[in-house]
Amino acid sequence: MSEVTIESKEKCPDAPHETEQECTVEKIVEKSLDETAKDENSADATNDEFNYLKRSEFTSEIYKIEVRNLGYFGIGEFKKLLKSKLNLNVTKIKSPLRKEFAFVCFRSEEDQQRAIETLNGYKWKGKVLQAAAAKASADPLQKRRNENAQREEKESQPKRQRTSADAICPYAAFPYEEQLQKKTSEMEELLKKFTNKLRHTNQAAKKQLNEFKFNGVKASPQINGYRNKNEFTVGKNSSGDIVVGFRLGSYADGSVEVSEIQDLPHIPDSAKWAASSFQQFVRNSNFLPFNPEDNSGHIRQLMVRTSAHTGEIMLVAGVYSSNMNETELAALKQNLKEYYDTCTDEAKGFKCTSLYYQDVKHREAGQTISPIEHISGSTHNTDTIHNLAFKISPLAFFQINTQGAEVLYDKAIELAAPQPHSTVLDICCGTGTIALAFAKHCKQVLGVEIIPEAIKDAEFNAAANSIENCKFFAGNADDYIQSMVREVVYGNAPGAPLDLIAVVDPPRAGLHNRSIAAIRAATAIKRLVYISCNPVHAQRNWIELGRPESKQYKGDPFFPKTAIAVDMFPHTTHTELVILFERATQPDGEEENKETTNAETIKDTTPEEKGNAADIEANKS
Repeated sequence: MSEVTIESKEKCPDAPHETEQECTVEKIVEKSLDETAKDENSADATNDEFNYLKRSEFTSEIYKIEVRNLGYFGIGEFKKLLKSKLNLNVTKIKSPLRKEFAFVCFRSEEDQQRAIETLNGYKWKGKVLQAAAAKASADPLQKRRNENAQREEKESQPKRQRTSADAICPYAAFPYEEQLQKKTSEMEELLKKFTNKLRHTNQAAKKQLNEFKFNGVKASPQINGYRNKNEFTVGKNSSGDIVVGFRLGSYADGSVEVSEIQDLPHIPDSAKWAASSFQQFVRNSNFLPFNPEDNSGHIRQLMVRTSAHTGEIMLVAGVYSSNMNETELAALKQNLKEYYDTCTDEAKGFKCTSLYYQDVKHREAGQTISPIEHISGSTHNTDTIHNLAFKISPLAFFQINTQGAEVLYDKAIELAAPQPHSTVLDICCGTGTIALAFAKHCKQVLGVEIIPEAIKDAEFNAAANSIENCKFFAGNADDYIQSMVREVVYGNAPGAPLDLIAVVDPPRAGLHNRSIAAIRAATAIKRLVYISCNPVHAQRNWIELGRPESKQYKGDPFFPKTAIAVDMFPHTTHTELVILFERATQPDGEEENKETTNAETIKDTTPEEKGNAADIEANKS
């Protein structure tokens, strides 16, 4: 099993015994934090991988069952069976290995037993299901720690301490030209695997794939200090000191250690100042760093957005509020405001220009984004790409390498080759950066994005730059693709040429397969430019674009024609890849190659309601 999610109830400390008149904010905070510290000190150090089951917090791992003999199934359809048809009170479904079984968790023993009685022997999709109670999963952190400890006992040579540069910027030790060579080889190997898989998936793709070209990796104009958005963790280093920086590994890898970021080359000085100033604030406050091992503590993370063009610095303080009452929260927000009202680096001109609070406790059902609250300063940053000014809200997507984005968009426009009569569909449009870049090269741009605040920014950006041929929609891509295509087709003058181009710039996980199906079904779309910040994950979408026509994917497939990479992330292992896909017409005699079932494709997620689709997420870089 790849990962375990341990769910907890949100519990607040007991209210103080003093009356409101007798108890000051300072007393409340000090008392609450003293109790938290005592709890930490009294907690038994243990190597037990199941120790989390003994805590007071709720975890649905206690009430888990295993359902077998499912056959090929989609998580979405299985979830619908459990919750809608059988009315079972499910909290979590896991099928990490994509085999013919799944684990289902519940909130009580009663719900667990009712599920076993209902599902054991139940007939579904021609299969007789088997259901039984299942053991809880081991805590991945403690499990990995035990594995590491056992391995270290066998090794005679001590390991060098891992640094933040090792974890975050592993290519920083190489000259930049060598970095580009390494990334070129990596992209060539990745595209080779993709095209081989597509040849196997669709025999009709062979001819087009023989003509597919990769035009290498383009360098970033800015190599150091290029990241305009950074999300830092608040934690402790190996010495136990409070640090605002990057985790050296994941929880599942057995690491919660945080390392400072002052020596990382890709972080701008303004963001380093922000991390250092926030670190000083936490160290001097009565509030503790959040500890993911036992969900103790308060201050969890810091998001920093900077603008090299304006010098603006936006800070979003992420707080785990479950361990705090309303008075403590109010005190923390007031302390943050007062601190950053006067905290500056006059020599370098650094000052917080925008301050937000974000509640990053466990999300409620149906909640996709942790809510934010403006505390002081401006509500947004401003940056420029190709002399176009962009308003950027805290949660809106904006390319993290501003100068690199200019190269990226130039290449996307070059591959798309829009004409004066072309219409561009900007899917996952964010704040409208791609739409506005394309606007002067085509007739019109229609954009869709799930975050309403980003759409407001996109509309503001279009107006601020006097661009009138862009229109934006807030919602899921799969809900709007067909309607946008119909608007273009029906709005086209009789006899006028129709050229419809889709540009897709999704989050790391890629587009939801419903969005791919909508693009495939929109036969008016003849060319598609796919921009990916994670080409490894995007390959699933590329294969879906190129599959033979089927019940799930109606319309002729798209085959890759040209690809080019842009090094948006110098010093790291990551590369942005742009691929031009063109719709192919299935030749005669290929009917037997069409898929007649969608059983091979398993949906990773099926949202319970609109707005939860995994195709457009808030944190994309």
